Parts: sequence; C-alpha cells; structure tokens
Amino acid sequence: MADSESVPTPESDEAFLALVRAFLAEALTPELRAAGRETLGVHSEIDACRVWQARLFARGWVAPAWPQAWGGTGWTARQRFLFDRECALNDAPTLFAGGLRSLGPLMIELGTDAQRARYLGPILSGADLWCQGFSEPGAGSDLAAVACRAVREGDRYRLSGTKLWTTGAHLANRMFGIFRTGDGPRRQQGLTFLLVDMDSPGLTVSPILDIAGQHEFNQVFFDDVPVPVANRVGAENEGWSVAKRLMQLARANNTPAALVRRTLRRAEAALTLAGPCADPALRRRLAGLAIEVEAFEQLELAALPSGRPGPDDPIAPSMLKLVGSELKQRVAELAVEIAGDAAGLSLDALGVTRALPGGAALEAGARAMARHLGGRAATIYSGASEMQRDVIARHLLAAS
Repeated sequence: MADSESVPTPESDEAFLALVRAFLAEALTPELRAAGRETLGVHSEIDACRVWQARLFARGWVAPAWPQAWGGTGWTARQRFLFDRECALNDAPTLFAGGLRSLGPLMIELGTDAQRARYLGPILSGADLWCQGFSEPGAGSDLAAVACRAVREGDRYRLSGTKLWTTGAHLANRMFGIFRTGDGPRRQQGLTFLLVDMDSPGLTVSPILDIAGQHEFNQVFFDDVPVPVANRVGAENEGWSVAKRLMQLARANNTPAALVRRTLRRAEAALTLAGPCADPALRRRLAGLAIEVEAFEQLELAALPSGRPGPDDPIAPSMLKLVGSELKQRVAELAVEIAGDAAGLSLDALGVTRALPGGAALEAGARAMARHLGGRAATIYSGASEMQRDVIARHLLAAS
C-alpha cells in the first residue's frame, strides 16, 4: 500500500485546496484530462483509468473514504468532498471503481483476515478490477429472484447459470456476486456471496451494446465454474445480508455529487459552443440545474458526515442514489437540447465531422447524446428509482 504518512491533512479549506490543486496540476496530463472530458459511461477509457489510479495510489489518495489503517487518507468528509469536486473541475478520469467504492469497504467490514490481506492491496493499486454479478434475466432490481446456482462440492462451489447487464465484465479480472445455494420459504434465504476469478474455466463473457452503441454491459455465463469456499463472504445461505450492505455502500456513492457536476460542466460547455444564439430559456434552465447541483452537494455532505453510510442507515444511500441519478439524467438531457441538431450525429461519424466547419459543436453534440442515452440506466442499476422511493417511504412510515 502507499505510504499514508506522506499524506498531510491541513485543517483549512484553503490550505487543503492548494495542496490538491498543486497535485492535479502536476499529475493530470493533457491526455488524462481529455480522457476525463470524453467519458461517456460510468468510467473513463480504461488505459487512462489505470494511469490515473496508479498516480493516485502513489500519492496515497486513491481511496479517501477508506479507514486510514487500510490505505485511506484520514481526510474529513468535507476534504473528501472538496477533492472529488476539484477532480471533476479539472476533468480527471473517472475510475473503474467497483472495488474501491463497494467491495473494498465491504471487505474491511465483513471480510476475513485472509480475504483482506489478499484483496485490499490489489484493489488500491489497480491490479484488480472488480465487476458486480447481481442482475440476471429474471432478477434485476428484485435480487431475491437470483437463480444462478452454486452447488458445494467439498472445498469449492460449482457455478451454473448467467448474470446480465454486468458492467465492465470484459475489463475486470474479478467479480463479486450473489448465487443461490439453497431454497427456503422466503426468496431472500439460500443466497451466498462469492468472489469469482474471471479467468476461471467455464466462465464466458458476452458483450452487450447499449442504446448509444457503446460496449459497457455484458452477459456472463457460468458453466460449472469452480470457486473456492474460501472466496465466500459471510456464511453460506446468508448472502442476502452481505449483498444488502454492499448495496448500501454502492448506492451512497455510485452517482456522487462530483459526477453530477461533471455532467453539468459538459452542459455548460455545450452552451458556450452554442454562443449568443442559444435559447435564453435553456440558459435559465441550466442556471436552475446548477443551483440544484449545489444543493445536492450540500445534501451529500449532510447525509454522509462520516463519508459512508452506517449499517443501520437505510435511508441516506437510497436518498442519495435517487436524487443524484435523476438529477444527472436531467442535466444530461438538457445538454442534448442545448446541442440541438448536432446531437443527432452518431459517435461513429466523428472522424468525418472533426474536419468540417463547426466540427467541435458536432462532436460535442454527438457526445452529449451518447452520455444522455448511456445514462438512462442510472435510475435502474443498484435498484430502480421506484425501489428507492419504497425504501425511503417504508423508513419514514416506520419512524412516524
């Protein structure tokens, strides 16, 4: 792990921001900034992700929300927020971060000593990239319907079935997921949380193109795939509680305020390209959304004072996921409206449009449309918006 003793934690915002800005000015090359600006989905181009994660890791800043004993920075919640915002304002690449944001914190809480020793270091360094194996053809937001089987044979399980909409499975070398090991009167019973090596025999990844023609999703097939029992997190048939905790961690940070601000900056750039001809109504709407983004940033700080949700706090993760994902979609949709006819081009045509007069506006429009279309899934993954509203409503009714 990186040397955490080299990470200062100044008290004032000004001193902290000066430290962060100096690092970003040195570490973010023009190529990395371009990769950040051109990000369409949940992470930037993978080579840029690897380079940027290596630089953050070397500085000791790759996992600000982790406990300092496990490679975190020791920053306050406000310092973590300021760092994320500066990264957004400077077009830093968006990391492939399922391990950093979800599995790593889960391992710190619920993993065995051997699992933490094996997995945490490679998550921090970027040697391991993790995808999530939850959704299936008949089990999307309803994870209790998981049917992909894990049959125990001595010191290993044998996996059979399929996972669907698996983001980044073609890039990841490991997967965390839930599999059915038994049946009970309640569907939540009989699920087990397992860690799977993606190069295991019998595992096949099949690409799925999204509506914008981008390859981010996959279907993963398991044909008698062996997984050691030592790769189980928690007890057999008790994976529902482990998965619930992971989803709390994921929902609290899969659409953070910094990500929404990145989308807002793209919309602002589109308005700049539109120039004085831009519809004043679009300017007013963008100003209103900018205020909402500011409010969401304050909500994030208030809802997660420790930087991550507690096990007994079901409402904050759902609230942040709901507000963040829907706000991000509205900003992305407005960026398409600002781009106007330019948003009608596909990304495949960019090689031609760059050479045309107004090519920059055409390229920005094509990217705005791709972001808008790709972002439609944000209100579905990690639990659909309707599900998040149900969670919030049940909590409020129980507390009343």
